[in-house]
Amino acid sequence: MHNDRELTEQRLRRVLNERIRPAVHARAVPLRVEVWDVPGEPVPVPEGLAAPYRPARTGDRWGPAWSTSWFRVSGTIPDDWAGLPVEAVLDLGFATHSAGFSAEGLVHRADGTAVKALNPRNTWVPVTESAVGGEEFTAYIEAAANPVVMHTAPGELTFGPTAVGGRAPWLGDPAADPGEPLYRLKRLDLAVVDRPVYELVQDLEVVEQLMPELSPDSPRRWQLLRAAERALDAVDLHDIGGTAAAARAALAPALAAPAHASAHRISAVGHAHIDTAWLWPLRETVRKVARTVSNVTQLMDDHPEFKFVMSQAQQLAWLKRHRPDVYARAQEKAKTGQFLPTGSLWVEPDTNISGGEALVRQFVHGKRFFLDEFGVETEEMWLPDTFGYNAALPQLMKLAGVRWFLTQKISWNTTNKFPHHTFWWEGIDGTRIFSHFPPVDSYNGELSGAEVAHSVRNFQEKAAVNSSLIPFGYGDGGGGPTREMLARAARTADLEGSARVAVEGPADFFERAHAEYEAAGGAPVWSGELYLEFHRGTLTSQLATKQGNRRSEHLLREAELWAATAAVRHGHPYPYDALDRLWKTVLLHQFHDILPGTSIAWVHREAEETYTAVARELEGLIDAAQQTLAADGDGTLVFNAAPHARAGVPALGAAPRTEDTSAPVPPLATADGFVLDNGLVRVVIDADGLITSAYDLSAAREALAPGARANLLQLHQDFPNQWDAWDIDAFYRNTVRDLTEAESVTVVDGGAVRVVRTFGASRIEQTLSLAAGSRRLDVDTVVDWHEREKLLKAAFPLDVRAAHSTAEIPFGHVERPTHTNTSWDAAKFEVCAHRFLHVGERDWGCALVNDSTYGHDITRDVRPDGGTTTTVRLSLLRSARFPDPDQDQGTHRLRHALLIGAGVSDAVREGYHLNLPERTRPGSTPVAPLATVDHEGVVIEAVKLADDHSGDVVVRLYEARGVRARATLTPGFPLAAAGTTDLLERPLPDPASHEVADGDVRLTLRPFQILTLRLRPRTA
Repeated sequence: MHNDRELTEQRLRRVLNERIRPAVHARAVPLRVEVWDVPGEPVPVPEGLAAPYRPARTGDRWGPAWSTSWFRVSGTIPDDWAGLPVEAVLDLGFATHSAGFSAEGLVHRADGTAVKALNPRNTWVPVTESAVGGEEFTAYIEAAANPVVMHTAPGELTFGPTAVGGRAPWLGDPAADPGEPLYRLKRLDLAVVDRPVYELVQDLEVVEQLMPELSPDSPRRWQLLRAAERALDAVDLHDIGGTAAAARAALAPALAAPAHASAHRISAVGHAHIDTAWLWPLRETVRKVARTVSNVTQLMDDHPEFKFVMSQAQQLAWLKRHRPDVYARAQEKAKTGQFLPTGSLWVEPDTNISGGEALVRQFVHGKRFFLDEFGVETEEMWLPDTFGYNAALPQLMKLAGVRWFLTQKISWNTTNKFPHHTFWWEGIDGTRIFSHFPPVDSYNGELSGAEVAHSVRNFQEKAAVNSSLIPFGYGDGGGGPTREMLARAARTADLEGSARVAVEGPADFFERAHAEYEAAGGAPVWSGELYLEFHRGTLTSQLATKQGNRRSEHLLREAELWAATAAVRHGHPYPYDALDRLWKTVLLHQFHDILPGTSIAWVHREAEETYTAVARELEGLIDAAQQTLAADGDGTLVFNAAPHARAGVPALGAAPRTEDTSAPVPPLATADGFVLDNGLVRVVIDADGLITSAYDLSAAREALAPGARANLLQLHQDFPNQWDAWDIDAFYRNTVRDLTEAESVTVVDGGAVRVVRTFGASRIEQTLSLAAGSRRLDVDTVVDWHEREKLLKAAFPLDVRAAHSTAEIPFGHVERPTHTNTSWDAAKFEVCAHRFLHVGERDWGCALVNDSTYGHDITRDVRPDGGTTTTVRLSLLRSARFPDPDQDQGTHRLRHALLIGAGVSDAVREGYHLNLPERTRPGSTPVAPLATVDHEGVVIEAVKLADDHSGDVVVRLYEARGVRARATLTPGFPLAAAGTTDLLERPLPDPASHEVADGDVRLTLRPFQILTLRLRPRTA
């Protein structure tokens, strides 16, 4: 037989796309169109409905960037349509490059309730299943002219300022000139829905998509080809509606053939990944959520089998506030088991940069919202699109009552393919969480033949189990799952040549996959962080946003600590509501495209304004509590919010200063520069303002490599191949400029050395100081930054042979090799550390601590003298040009410090001290801490009152050294009872971790164990 496969496949594509698909809505009449262009920001629905509309028509241009237009469309159903199903087809002129990232609309009834959304691949609106001739139809469309920022062509992404038409001012400022209208009305019709033709489209589409995934030598492929050919022969192209049934009948036997007994099983989970901000501002996400939920709840009416997960509590909270009608629909569908709150988090946060206590509150507020609003105890952590996952997360998940973890982003690795798709993820404390990476390699699935087949081919646990998951649905303005996707799922539920596809919830998948693995002898284990070999620049981009987050996290700690102390000691009103609101604001801005610095300028400008307001309010709460605690007095009271004592002031308490070790030692001028010497360490600064010696006097050891100079600022060209604000590519190291020339090196009042450097269009002023009694050399940097596509690093070449670096992460630290033996090691050329990064030998080391830096790199070289230089560098600033062309331009202040002759415990302590400076105020009465521990390696992370307003004191602590610890916690009040709780402050049976004796709580902790204690004060 002659091979006509390609000919028939080409015929199928053309006939389907050019004849059959358009015939679904072939009988149509145009709608009358009127428009009202909103002057400014979006308005409430009643205002849009009552607006003064003007006539418009198909072909009219509308929508300058970020503007909103309301359209009123109306028409009359023709008499000869009586009894037929009718829909409105409303194409606002969407860009066709992708399913989202374009204009969007939400259709309303005359009473203001939402019907469903309009998106690039979802332009239909239900009118009636049985038309009545002469009946009037009217709908209102709130249309958002969201500009196309990056997705400029089908299957292509464009980066850099050219992606948005140069330096488009409206990306950063809504008040800027939005330019010309972006869109043109394309089709606004009433149309009969030809159901047999629609079903034929779905049949043919499944066949068309399945065939290329089968071998040309496969009999099944040829059987499908001949079935498609017979169906096409049955179609009269001039009477498609009249012949669609016959065509379907010709296809039916091929579509009825059951899947093989060994066919892979795919759990299809409805989903819409909605970035809480990214290439649009927060206010637009509020509307994206309303559109998507309107779509999926409408789809649930027609498809009772359809299930949809929604993972970010913040988005549902917005829905409740701004669109209660749509929210009520979500709650209604939750009761039927179709709308599934999931994820357990307030937003889908960045988990590299977010602090430990903040991640706790992500779980607390996320799970509590789902419990309070939906009565659902979520058991999944659903986080498909975050740029790496810290190794403390498994323990946090378990403590929040989470059993399962799902992500997808690690499939974006550019060096190494992750070896598992279903596995146990083991954290730094030994906690394991059952985890899944969907082998489809997407969190915006369509359930296409290609995706289903890729899932099967790519799945790496075939030898043991046979199940995987596909999150399906268009995100980010695409409107979620579509009826076409559900049609594919129905047809591939049991189809020869395909995996078996079942629409279900994530718990169904995880329970089955876990059972399969148990039967197979257990799942593989991945221990440690899930490092993403991509998007390393997110550790540095948008410094002001990262500083706002770091400062907010520490201010929240202080506000809770001092408010709780004042409440217990003096009955001071505890600001429950304010703290709840402020925490949620900070958690919102930890979303994985805000905190990493990868959103448009509008988002980051608003974030900076928000952080300023948060700091102002928290400072007020702290001041009020401390004022209550300090009482009156002529002396000076020093408040220490850090978990370690300093200068005679107890941890978490306040006392008059008895010794002042904070004053810097005066620099001693030399012929070549200056010396700072406090009897513990001696630091030499040369005439260029660079550190040439950092000598540990007590250990008689030099910290710097011979001939090296430290605090060396280095400027790299930084132009990655793509994803500008996201990526640092390894080749950036090929080009470097050492900033050694100093404009001035002088002594300033107060005892410090000031170094001023200018380069390009920028200016850097650094102040170096060494306090009495301290091993910490502080570097206070003010940068007026005006470089473009540059990366600024600060280098410290140390004379240590460090086998690994130790970097702080939430509730502990991770050790990473300093060598590049394997491709996994080499790929970690830029890594995350929170407040400190330590390198050292077994008996001596150094650490760098910081107040707002996360990106670091560590390299190791052997010198000609046989010694080893381990160089640690901090990434201070970047200046990518997309999606914010003015990223990080302007003045910044940041601090880092070199800790000389330090162990990891010293680094932990100094990291807290640098980020939690002492506060002073008038007063003379000491404030005893609400809780103290007698073990330096056991760190109190939070002290607060219980969220249930009971007056109980909640203390969260962790073991910070990575060793077993026995410690005693002493409450600063008479104790009635103490118990261990989960993160939501619910009792946990954990008698091995603590016992109460003589008013104290005796603790036994595993390495890196996190423990939450609920302490009930004894009342008189």
